[in-house]
Amino acid sequence: MQAYKLNATIDESGHLIIDEPLNIAPGKVEVIILQPVPSLETSTESQPEKPRRKSKVKAFEGLFENAPPTPPDFDPDQARWEALKEKHNL
Repeated sequence: MQAYKLNATIDESGHLIIDEPLNIAPGKVEVIILQPVPSLETSTESQPEKPRRKSKVKAFEGLFENAPPTPPDFDPDQARWEALKEKHNL
């Protein structure tokens, strides 16, 4: 099975509208819908303190506390693919 990632919209009547043309053969497909969850950062409630992540390496002790948070649209698979492309000059 081949996977494709694209953006689409659900209109007011509940119909799926794909925003870009697809270059795939006609036929039946399986659709999986992933809807973004509203970010907790927009909440006005006080945020609980983040749990501390411990490191076994003394040099990395403060790394996690000082690191910026990952953006909500961060895709680890895409980042991994970009690193591999750069490493292997693809």
